[in-house]
Amino acid sequence: MSKEASVDLILKLYELRREEKMRESRSWIISFFPESAEDIVRAMIDPDTSAKFRMVSSYWDMAAGFVIRGGIDEEMFLDSANECWIVFSKVQPHVEGVRTVLDNPNFLRNMEELLMRQPNALEILASRRESMKRWMQARAEMVKGS
Repeated sequence: MSKEASVDLILKLYELRREEKMRESRSWIISFFPESAEDIVRAMIDPDTSAKFRMVSSYWDMAAGFVIRGGIDEEMFLDSANECWIVFSKVQPHVEGVRTVLDNPNFLRNMEELLMRQPNALEILASRRESMKRWMQARAEMVKGS
């Protein structure tokens, strides 16, 4: 995979993220803080959140799959895909439980494979979870103060 081809694909992935429903779904998942596998499964079946969760999680799992299979340069992708870390950080503590409930051992397997092979992956995921909690708290305080 040439660097130029990776750049083109990463830019195409970025354009897809700008679609209106995807932006709405991305905004929702940032504020989603599951505390159990059941919370995730509930989000997947709730008519108000199902499409949002599935849209964002499957998008990043698909993109990670492209990287794993050599379709996109891994280093370039990771330089521009902080949101992939954030999304997986939401489910990582509970992913095995979700796989069990869904009877789907491949649920978000591409994201997991890509991110967990990075140095300090568990620490990065924990840091992203905590950062998002602080961001959402700051957002709530800003809205409350308005």
